[in-house]
Amino acid sequence: MFNKRLVREGRPVRRLLFLTVGLGIGIALLAVAQAWFFSRVVAMVFLEGSTLKAVWSPLFMILGIIGLRAVLQWFSEICAHESASYIKTNLRKRLMNHILALGPLYARAERAGELITTAVEGIESLENYFSKYLPQLVLATGIPLLILGFVFPRDWESGLILLLTGPLIPIFMILIGKLAEKKSLQQWRQLSWMSAHFLDVLQGLTTLKVFGKSKAQAQVIERVSDSFRKSTLSVLRIAFLSALMLEFLATISTALVAVAIGLRLVNGTITYDTGLFLLLLAPEFYTPLRTLGLNFHAGLSGVNAAARIFVILDLPLVNELDGNDHNKVLSSDFQICFQQVSLTYREGELPALKEINLSINRGEKIALVGPSGGGKTSIAQLLLRFMKPSAGQVLVNGASLNTISAEKWREQIAYVPQNPHLFTGSIAENILIGRPAARFEEVVRAAQDALANEFILTLPDAYRTFLGEGGARLSGGQAQRIALARAFLKDAPLLILDEATSNLDLESEYLVQKALKRLLQERTAIIIAHRLETIYQADRILVIDQGQIAEEGSHEELLKMQGLYYQLLNNYRGESQ
Repeated sequence: MFNKRLVREGRPVRRLLFLTVGLGIGIALLAVAQAWFFSRVVAMVFLEGSTLKAVWSPLFMILGIIGLRAVLQWFSEICAHESASYIKTNLRKRLMNHILALGPLYARAERAGELITTAVEGIESLENYFSKYLPQLVLATGIPLLILGFVFPRDWESGLILLLTGPLIPIFMILIGKLAEKKSLQQWRQLSWMSAHFLDVLQGLTTLKVFGKSKAQAQVIERVSDSFRKSTLSVLRIAFLSALMLEFLATISTALVAVAIGLRLVNGTITYDTGLFLLLLAPEFYTPLRTLGLNFHAGLSGVNAAARIFVILDLPLVNELDGNDHNKVLSSDFQICFQQVSLTYREGELPALKEINLSINRGEKIALVGPSGGGKTSIAQLLLRFMKPSAGQVLVNGASLNTISAEKWREQIAYVPQNPHLFTGSIAENILIGRPAARFEEVVRAAQDALANEFILTLPDAYRTFLGEGGARLSGGQAQRIALARAFLKDAPLLILDEATSNLDLESEYLVQKALKRLLQERTAIIIAHRLETIYQADRILVIDQGQIAEEGSHEELLKMQGLYYQLLNNYRGESQ
């Protein structure tokens, strides 16, 4: 189970890994020396009748060797742990950065619980692979050969027994490992599924309670947990079987060496101290092979987790630059152009956008309306650089948007979505997401502009009030005004509003609309809305239907056409009455 890609992850700490292996070799050499001194002491005392004074020096040597082995073992474990910790930290950082770079569209398509398990449990499972399995893989080859180098010159028959029986352990380990690989992969999938399902239940607990399905979901969790339990037990059964076989083979092989040495001792063809020395070396010959077998299953879990990690890391990024980084982002007089832009989310699906041609000048307010699923949000996703066009290109001041780094580009954009996410933390911290370096006075001013200051001051700790996950302590309108405060604080030249006033009560909508009027001043804006009151102030209205611009013009011009916009307006007025 030698995973080349995982091994490449260890290159930055290869010195620590080599040191771990070197210390293991040193421990093996000390074991040989310990066996030699011990066999000499026993021979001197029981055969030669030596006194305690005569063997005092070799006894001290044995004691020193035992202490030195303990010290080297301690350093070896520290080196192994440090190398594994560095690799885990580096890999987790890359994984999280890659998931963030893939953007919200990827995250929405995946189960959050499964991603969390991969980033946490998956990375942690690599600990044993790098700290135990990988060094032991080298030691399981090096130490037996080293011991054979001491055995063969003294007794070729014992060396031959070790040489013939030694490979049986890795052979059986590989055979059992084939069965364990499938079971271990199944266990990892069950763990990911259980974590994802449990998180889904927690996030949807309100809905489950309202519809009386919480007990039913508890039973589902029980079934999923039981399935994971069975998978874990099946892996443990294989692990115990593997340990039994390895111990059995090592014991039988050591017994063969002992019998062969005993017969030659009786015949007088080998000296006692040499026979005892060889007998003491036999367990040391099999120990690294047995240890490798014991660590095999832990390493297998790391390999299975790594497979999922590398699948994510191999996903292409949307935000990779095409050519040199273009620095002229939204100058004092800028223009954004869509040229024959088409977008398909997945192969085989109908295109979300079809050959869109659109020009947005500085200071313009462009409203996007149309039936749900028509492609309005897809235009916003392209502007936010969450994806690339399948065909055509988006230009900024004549340069392709793909030549601008996503980080620089998004610095120029303030985004207010339909359901803004509020993070666990204080209200001030949530507003500071707009511009982390802002002073507290600027935060307060942004909240005042967003008409949020008044309700914030009524909270127990005002701007220091701690919000739970998702801003559970705030109403929808209050959360939306916090999002508007972020946009005011960021003070970006391009504003994207995605259904910013939907799902609000009349009072909240009035306050949000009032704040939006301030926010829209002297800014270029893309406004996506179902509530048509939001778009009356737009300079141009684009009616998007089935991925195409069906109609374009001002509110009055579109009414005169009596087309799709006219129908949408009548339908909306009918629903409002």
